[in-house]
Amino acid sequence: MKTFIISLIAFLSIGSAAVAQAQEMPADYKQVLDTLGKQGDFKDGVLKVNIPRSDLKVSVDGVATPTPFGFGGWVALEKGSGGMNVMMGDLVLTESELNPVMSALLTAGLEVTAIHNHFFMESPRIFYMHVHGHGAAADLASKLKPALALIGAGSAPAATPGRSIDGALDTAQLAKIIGSPGESSGPVYKITIGRPDIKLMEMGAPINARMGLNTWAAFYGSDADAVVAGDIAMLDSEVQPVLKALRANGINVVALHHHMVGTNPTIFFLHYWGKGPAQKLATGVKAAFDKTAH
Repeated sequence: MKTFIISLIAFLSIGSAAVAQAQEMPADYKQVLDTLGKQGDFKDGVLKVNIPRSDLKVSVDGVATPTPFGFGGWVALEKGSGGMNVMMGDLVLTESELNPVMSALLTAGLEVTAIHNHFFMESPRIFYMHVHGHGAAADLASKLKPALALIGAGSAPAATPGRSIDGALDTAQLAKIIGSPGESSGPVYKITIGRPDIKLMEMGAPINARMGLNTWAAFYGSDADAVVAGDIAMLDSEVQPVLKALRANGINVVALHHHMVGTNPTIFFLHYWGKGPAQKLATGVKAAFDKTAH
């Protein structure tokens, strides 16, 4: 009987914890997901809405690359002061979608803060649009919805077929080289590192890694034959050392720009891509990461 009671208490405790966890997401953020018809999660005070472009088949320099490698759009919301929410996001768009989506965002009263590329030699061409807004969560969702409805609504553009890469990655070794653990999403292993040393605030909300202030590296392929793509968040004094470290290690720099406007300090973001043995790529990425104070 004693064993039964202990087991029952444990079961009820687990059940209570599950209920508590399920209640962690604020009700207005749950409504955002319902309004947009998207999946997402709530962590570190941030609602992250997933907008993956799984409808696209993209090849980069002849390599067929899966969606988690760098084609997963997102929008994030965080509560600020005065009942306002801060919204930031990055939408993955084809050429034909870019201007209609931008018009829908601007017409709704949202801001577009950057438009750029993340890759060279990709097929079809892919662009990334950063969005920004303030307001009640329900209002932000209503403003976003018409723009998001345009993404993937037409026929997917044709892509130049790319080769797949067979094999597996030694993810433990990649994590050891970079110095930080990552997460696997299908065949892609992604390591994300925040910049807690950079104190950005907007309307009382801390702009953290889940709001887009982060550095990351995504690996796909095998130990002998891999590709890497990523993004490095930098202060102005870090830009040149990072550029030199990447090029010294044979990794291509494909974009240097901002994602946010009006920040203090100004944050620069650098996108890179490389192909070769996975651990060699990780060593090159690590050399660049070490030029920042992450």
